[in-house]
Order: sequence, then structure tokens, then C-alpha cells
Amino acid sequence: MTQGPAVAALREFAGSARLAQALTLIAVGLAFSTHAVRSLIGWPGLLAALTALIALCGVSLVARWRAVEWYGILPLTILVFVGWCAASVIWSATPARSAAGVAYLVAFTVLGIYVALMRDTIQIVRAFGDVLRFLLVVSLALEVLSGVLLDLPIVFLGIEGDIASLGPIQGVFGSRNLLGFVALIALLTFVIEWRTKSVQRGRAIASVVIAGISLLLTGSPTTWIALGAALVAALALYGLRRAAPATRWNWQAALLGIGIIGIISAWLLRIRIIEILDARAEFDVRLDVWRELSRYLNQNPLQGWGFVGPWPDRIPYTWIELATGRPHGSALSAYIDAYFQVGVIGAVLFVALLGIALARSWLLASTRRSVVYTWPALMLVVLVVTSFAESFALLEGGWMLLVVCAVKAARDMSWRDALAQARSAAGG
Repeated sequence: MTQGPAVAALREFAGSARLAQALTLIAVGLAFSTHAVRSLIGWPGLLAALTALIALCGVSLVARWRAVEWYGILPLTILVFVGWCAASVIWSATPARSAAGVAYLVAFTVLGIYVALMRDTIQIVRAFGDVLRFLLVVSLALEVLSGVLLDLPIVFLGIEGDIASLGPIQGVFGSRNLLGFVALIALLTFVIEWRTKSVQRGRAIASVVIAGISLLLTGSPTTWIALGAALVAALALYGLRRAAPATRWNWQAALLGIGIIGIISAWLLRIRIIEILDARAEFDVRLDVWRELSRYLNQNPLQGWGFVGPWPDRIPYTWIELATGRPHGSALSAYIDAYFQVGVIGAVLFVALLGIALARSWLLASTRRSVVYTWPALMLVVLVVTSFAESFALLEGGWMLLVVCAVKAARDMSWRDALAQARSAAGG
């Protein structure tokens, strides 16, 4: 049967690169602006937007199905971790809420996979750069409106209007720590844009300044620690990329040893570091939450209480909030959150997902010529470090960013491809 002009045009549009670009921008924008969307149109509006976006991504993916190289694309670590989270519905204390939490996680997993499959790394960097640039500009504009022009808080967005006293500010993200996290990944993204000359020099410099100002005004100690780790990682990659290939593995081993020593030293000096960063209050809050969590971990240490994602108003989460005297949306640590919700097995799977993705992206960043390969590695360094004090890597934009980086790293460095090549060589 011959297709009509309208059907042919629709199929061509569904499989076009322009639609994939637009959907990528919308996916990144929605993932990192969920707080603002919920504040404006509530959970039903956010879920409707998310459902419609996934449907459009599905149409686009089907239209471009033959152009996608599927072999070795999806990391087993993502599939196993999400599968274990889905299985936790069976033993969850709140099965209906767990099913909703797993569906929410799967939704952002699908968006992350779509972005990673449809766009090259440089295109992904540009998409993140454009979206985060817009969100930071809007955040600063609203902070100025609230704190300088009106001198009133914007309650429904959670903006307190403290920019006149140099912060802390929250922007459209609802908390200073989340704004700090977004400003940090934006800063690193803008630098990569600058280095790859994918945007004009003036725009790149202005973007870096905006991200730097946003980061400073958040006053987030967690972000400062993550920034320090990212700078150290960037310097290490800079040296490795210029080392002779014959000596690069020796330098990798030396850096690994230095990194282990640095982690041990940071742990031993943690109290002093907290005092220097003036983070005693934030650390005490986390300590209270983790102390209360430990009382319930002993009841379900292996499988956890069931994956729920953002904490619901359900037992045992309400008990923890009552004991600590304040509401919490997470365990304030992705590792502890994974341990509490999906047990020891889930926590090990989550650490394996982060670790394998970081190892792959690090090796790619240190061996490939283009500087754009350093972007996934630096994003994962920020996620790994931030996950000690925040649960962003398990939620919405942070989780989607993790999925994007893990899929891109697996696509360029798959152990299945390496095994197939080794078998071919052996057969030859």
C-alpha cells in the first residue's frame, strides 16, 4: 500500500534529527526543573508532562530504530539495579508507593537512555549547557526579583529572597544544595563547551561567570567538596592525556594509589574539614537522620524496605521525620538511601553502577583525543562525591545524568565488545 504524503511527512518528522534534538532539550529541562514544575502545576501536571514526553521519545526511537547500534549499548549494571528496585515491590512495606516510585525511576531511566542513544557526546554537552544556562539565569533573575526588587519571598517556589545578603539562594530548585549541584555540573559543562569551541567565546565566558556566581551564592559545603574533587580529577586527566601511552598505565596506578590515600586522609580529618567549611550544622542534620535510619536498617538489612524514590508520607519515613524534628525528602546520602530502600544487595549494585561507569568514562577520557570525553568522567566524579551527602544520584535529573553517562561509557567501552574481539583474535 502506497503511503500518502501526510503519512510520509509524519514518518520523516518522527525520525528527524531536529525532533531528537528538541526532545533531548525538553528531557533535560524537565528532569532538572521538576521542583518548579510541581510547584506550578502539581504532581498530576508533572506526571502528565513526563508521560507525554516518554511517548514522544518512544515514537522518535521507533522511527530511528534501524539507525541505533543496540549491541552492547545498555549496561547490565543499570538493568540489574533497576530490576532489583522493581523486585523490591514484592517485600515493600508500602507496595503501592514502591510501584509508583519504581515507575518514576524507570521513566527517567528511559529518558536518559533515549538521550544517550539519539545524541553524540558533544550534542549532549550542548543540550545540558543550553538547559542549565537557562535555568541558572531564571534562578538568579527570580532571586533578584524576590530579594532586591520586591523584598518578599516567593513561597510557592521556595525562594527565600536572601540574595541581598549574599545568600544562601535556592533558585527554582527548592534547596541550596540542589542549586549548588546544578551550578557545579553547569560550570564543568560550560568549560567543556569553551574548550571544544562549540559556543562563542563571549557566551562561554558569560556562562562560566553565571555558574560561578550561582555556586558562590548557594553557600553549599557539599558543593565545595565536590568542586574540589572535580578540580583534582580534571588536573589528573589533563596530565594523563599528555602522558606517553607506554607510561599511562603506570600513571593510572599511581593516581589510584594517591586517590585511596586521599580518601583515607579525608576520612581521618573529616571533623577538621567540616570545621573549615563551616558545615557543622549540615553534618549534624545528616548525622541525626542516619542515626534514626540505623534503627530500622537492622530489621531489613538484606533487602531493605522497598524502593520508593523521594520519601513519601508513609511509615517508616514519617517516624524518622518525627524523630529528627524536620521533614526530609531523602536520606541525605544516595548510598545510605540505596541501603535503606533496597538493602545491602541494592547498595552494592548501586555502587557497582557508579564505579563501573566511572572506570569506563575515566579510561575513555584519558585515552581519547577529544576533550569532550572528559565530560562524562567529570560528571560521574561529581555524582560519586555528592552522593555521600545528598541523594541526587537516585532522583530525577541526577539519576538521568548518571544513566546518560553510564550508557555513553558502555557504548564506547563495552566489555562484551572486548570479549568478542578477543574471541575473534583467538579464533584467528
